[in-house]
Amino acid sequence: MQRPASASLQPRKKPSQARSTASVEAILDATLQVLLAVGKERLTTTRVAQRAGVSVGTLYQYFPNKSSLLQACLKRHMGEVSRAVEEVCAVQRNGRLLAMGTSLVDAYLEAKLRNARASAALYAVSSDVDGAAISREARAKSAHTVAAYFATAQEGLTRPAAVVATMVLAAMHGTLQRVLEAKSPQAEADVLRTELLTLLHGYLQACAAAPTD
Repeated sequence: MQRPASASLQPRKKPSQARSTASVEAILDATLQVLLAVGKERLTTTRVAQRAGVSVGTLYQYFPNKSSLLQACLKRHMGEVSRAVEEVCAVQRNGRLLAMGTSLVDAYLEAKLRNARASAALYAVSSDVDGAAISREARAKSAHTVAAYFATAQEGLTRPAAVVATMVLAAMHGTLQRVLEAKSPQAEADVLRTELLTLLHGYLQACAAAPTD
């Protein structure tokens, strides 16, 4: 019986020791390097293994094909972004609403664009590796974190925190998509960050129960 397509993307096993974890990280790093160097069509498990300095057999212990490699890279990237959101929400909670919004935007964009070329490349292949489902899961997790974050704002909110979080995350996600589709993501990000903050500051001011000044 043919396996579901999603099953072929799952890692064969999870690393259980530090040495195995290091090998998997090296493989994922190599996958991104090969993707950026030769593109998705020419990326092969052999090329990735050579770049990572491991045997093809070692690679196959964890990843059955190149699609599973790309999906794992995308999941790792989304996990890094989620952790950046969680960290800023933990540090900047209980602040002034507009400052909280600015900190969130900056942390999100910095995490996404730390390596702008890699982020753009992963975005370009995401539709091939069930990226929409990965993104939905990450956004759902972030929505709870961001809602709890904005609920601590000193001004208080006139709208449910969950609604505020949904709108803010949607604006950030939409802006980031536009950035990653640009020919020069970093240059586009510098322009759109200012516009995004103008948009969100206006929205957050409308959501504040007390003056934000």
